[in-house]
Amino acid sequence: MKGMTRRDFLRVSALTMGTVVISTGLQGCLSSSSSSSSRDDDPAAPVVVAFNHGVASGDPLQDRILIWTRVSPAEGQQDAVEVSWEVAEDAEFTRLLHDGNTQTDASRDYTIKVDVLNLTPGQTYFYRFSAGATQSPTGQMKTLPVGSIDQVRFAVLSCSNYPAGYFHVYAEAARQADLDAVVHLGDYIYEYGEGGYASEDAVALGRTLNADNNSELFVLEDYRKRYALYRGDSDLQALHAAAPFIAVWDDHEIANDTWTDGAENHNEGEGDFTERKLAALQAYFEWMPIRPANPDDVETIYRSFDFGDLVSLHMLDTRIIGRNEQLNYSNYLGPGGFDFAGFNADVNHNSRTLLGQEQLNWLEARMANSNATWQVLGQQVLMGRMLLPAELLGALLDPASSDLIGAFSELVELKLRMQANDPTLTDQERARITTVVPYNLDAWDGYAHERELVLEMARSLDKNLVVLAGDTHNAWASDLATVTGQQVGVEFATASVSSPGLEEYLGVPAELIPQIEQVITLLVEPLDYLNAAQRGYMLVTFTAEQARAQWQFVDTIKSTRYQVDNLRSQQRICLPGAANRSLQTPS
Repeated sequence: MKGMTRRDFLRVSALTMGTVVISTGLQGCLSSSSSSSSRDDDPAAPVVVAFNHGVASGDPLQDRILIWTRVSPAEGQQDAVEVSWEVAEDAEFTRLLHDGNTQTDASRDYTIKVDVLNLTPGQTYFYRFSAGATQSPTGQMKTLPVGSIDQVRFAVLSCSNYPAGYFHVYAEAARQADLDAVVHLGDYIYEYGEGGYASEDAVALGRTLNADNNSELFVLEDYRKRYALYRGDSDLQALHAAAPFIAVWDDHEIANDTWTDGAENHNEGEGDFTERKLAALQAYFEWMPIRPANPDDVETIYRSFDFGDLVSLHMLDTRIIGRNEQLNYSNYLGPGGFDFAGFNADVNHNSRTLLGQEQLNWLEARMANSNATWQVLGQQVLMGRMLLPAELLGALLDPASSDLIGAFSELVELKLRMQANDPTLTDQERARITTVVPYNLDAWDGYAHERELVLEMARSLDKNLVVLAGDTHNAWASDLATVTGQQVGVEFATASVSSPGLEEYLGVPAELIPQIEQVITLLVEPLDYLNAAQRGYMLVTFTAEQARAQWQFVDTIKSTRYQVDNLRSQQRICLPGAANRSLQTPS
C-alpha cells in the first residue's frame, strides 16, 4: 500500500465491496465441487476447508439482510474456494427460500458476504454455508418490521479486548431471547501488540496473541489476523449466530484515540497514517457483516435503520469522517496555572467538529423525516456532560500521585452544603464546586459546540432522543439537556465486554468502588447512574410508553467459571413527550 492515494484506495475498496454477492431467491445451481475447489495436485480431490470463524448476519432492512462467513483453507492451499449458502424459514431448512454459490480467495481473506433480498419484514430466518462436504454452523436473523409494532429490543455492547479476559459478556447476550438486533458501538478489536494495554493476565488466561500477529497492527495482513483471532472465540461466534449485528467502528479498530488525520497511538516512524487507516477499514469491511453506506467511499459508515413506527436508529461515526484532533490539557498548563479562558474558548469553538457538516446535515434530515416515537443515536463516545470540579484535574490525570479519595470527600461535603443552601458556604468554597472542566476530552465534552447543535436539533424537531454510547468501559446513565437547561432526552452507556474501567485507572481498592460511584454521581449534575468496575452489556427495550435500559454484569472475566451478578443489575427508563424526557428509576 505504499504511496496509495485516496483515489487508489477507493478503486481497491470498490473491488472489495464488489465481492458482496446478491441472492434473490432459489437458484437451483448448488454443487458440491468444481475445478476451482480442488487441489492443484489432484483435481479430483475436494478442497479441505473449515468454518473456524462461525457465521454472522448484519445490517438488516425490511426486505433484505447481509450474511457472512469465512472459510479456512487447508495449510498451503492457494486456490479459490467455492462456497454455497442457504436461507430458510425454519432451522431444519425444510422451507428453503434462498440458495446459491460464490467463490472466495485470499484477495478478500476468504470471507464471503451475501446480501439476501426479497425477504418479508419482521420475520426470523435461518442461514448456513457449505464448502464441499463441510457445513458451517447455522445462524438466526431477523428483518426489520414495518408499520405499527409493540416493541424493539437491542443488546448493546462495546470494547472487547481479547487478552484482557474471557468474552463471557458476549455469551450472556447470546442467551437473550427475542433480540431484534445487536448494536455494537466499536472497539471490536484492539490494535496493541503483546504486552500492551490490559494484557497482564493474558498468559495465565490462555488469551495471548498469536505468534505471527503479536505486534502492533499497521498493515492489512496484521488487521486481518487480529480479526481472525477474535472471531475464533466461541462466545463471540454464538452472539453473531444468534442475531443480526448493527455495528460502527471506534478508535481501536484502527489506533487509540483516532481522529480524521491521526491517532494518539500512531507515532513517528510508524508509516503513513492514512495508509494504516485504510488498511484497517478494508479488514473491517471484510470481516464485519456490514454493507457500505456509500459504495464510493468506505470511510462513510453512518446509516439509519427504521423499526416500524417505533424506533429510528441512526448509527453515527464520531471517530473518522469528521473528528478534529482532541484537545490536550497539557497545552493549557503554564507557570501561571491552568489557562481556563483559553481552554474554554477552544473547547467551545464553533469550528470544532466531531461529526462533520455532511454527517450533521444527514442526521438532521433523517430525524426530521422520521415519524418514529424514538430517535436513537448509536454512536461511540459519551454525549452526557461529564464536568468535574477543576481542582480534581491533576488527580484525575495522575491518580497514582494523588489522594483521590480525600479530594473527592472534601468536594462532596461542599456540594452537599451547597445543595442544602448552607449560608456559611463562602464564595471561594462555592467556586470550588462550580468551576468545572470536562473529564474526557475524547468524548463530546471536547466538542461542546457540535453537541449543542445535535441537542438543539432534537429539541427544535420535538423528538424523543435516546443516545447509546460505549468507549469508556463503564456503565452510565445521564440526562441530556441544552445549555439553557431544556431537557431533550437521555443517554444510556454500556460497560465493556472485557476492557478494564475506572476501577483500574483510578487504582482504588475494590471495597471503595461503591463510594467512588456515589461521589462521581453526586458531583456530575446530569449523571444519574454509574457502574465503574464491572464488565457487562445493556438490554435496551423500546415501547410506545417508554425506553428502558437494563445493565447486566458478570462477576468475573478472569476465570472460565463465572456468574451473572444480578445484585448489581440496574434499570432506568425514559418516557416520551417534552415534559417527560428525563431519567427515571422504574418502580
